[in-house]
Amino acid sequence: MVSVSVAVVSYNSAAVITGLLDSLIAGLSGYSFEIVVVDNGSQDSTPEIVEARADCLLVRSNNIGYAAGINLAEQHCRLDGPLLILNPDATVAEGFLAPLLDTLAAPAVGIAAPRILNADGSLAKSLRREPSLGRATGLGFTGLKAFSEYVNDPAEYEYSHSVDWALGAAMLIDRRCFRELGGWDPTYFLYSEETDFCLQARDAGWLTVYNPHSTVTHVGGQSGQSPRTHAMQIVNRVRLYRRRHSAAGAYAYLFLTVLSELSWLARGHRESAASTVSLLMPSRRPPEIQCSDTLLPR
Repeated sequence: MVSVSVAVVSYNSAAVITGLLDSLIAGLSGYSFEIVVVDNGSQDSTPEIVEARADCLLVRSNNIGYAAGINLAEQHCRLDGPLLILNPDATVAEGFLAPLLDTLAAPAVGIAAPRILNADGSLAKSLRREPSLGRATGLGFTGLKAFSEYVNDPAEYEYSHSVDWALGAAMLIDRRCFRELGGWDPTYFLYSEETDFCLQARDAGWLTVYNPHSTVTHVGGQSGQSPRTHAMQIVNRVRLYRRRHSAAGAYAYLFLTVLSELSWLARGHRESAASTVSLLMPSRRPPEIQCSDTLLPR
């Protein structure tokens, strides 16, 4: 019997966590599994809801960030099979696991990504391309691959294939791949951690493969996006690019990202004011991401 370890990181997730856990009990029927929920200091009743259940393990924590929470959950797993990462505002469909396990069994596959649906049943554009200078320009609306990090063509979601990276709301990871890379990089705190992991895995010879025959529904935006979290997201994009490219290339990426955020601000996206300030003034960056000492976030 295949064993699977499920890692969930919760934060004020009382409204959604029961839906996920109930769906997992049905969706994992026939498999040996464990569910570990790391709660990152929720102020609502999330810990009590999880602790009252006999089908999962609660690990209480301070708010150490999403990546560090995933690593902590993995450390508390007792089984040695693949690691299933799920957001607390996701639910899984019956039979979702078998296609992912089939994908993960193929040579060199380290990460299997399912089809993700929005709450209304529509397709979530969950597949992504590697960040590049062209994709930092804000010209994704052109639909050209050179300018769009998002894979927007619905046809790309109809067949199984390898991708640069996939949304971290739901993915099955070979435990050998996870441990070889030392888990997820906790310095990102929130955003870009799954991008970094998939690209690092590819560097090490592991593929990320999408399988449309596995379905997970993701409510999305459960905690909302504030100016602070948007700033965190944008700064971490530049940080990731800096870690993978030269300083000259990273300065160009930073400049293009500033222009892109200013264009969004002009179109009424108020959160882009905070991200622009954070990009240009390191001291104004969210302290959680710990990169306020240099213009290029390290």
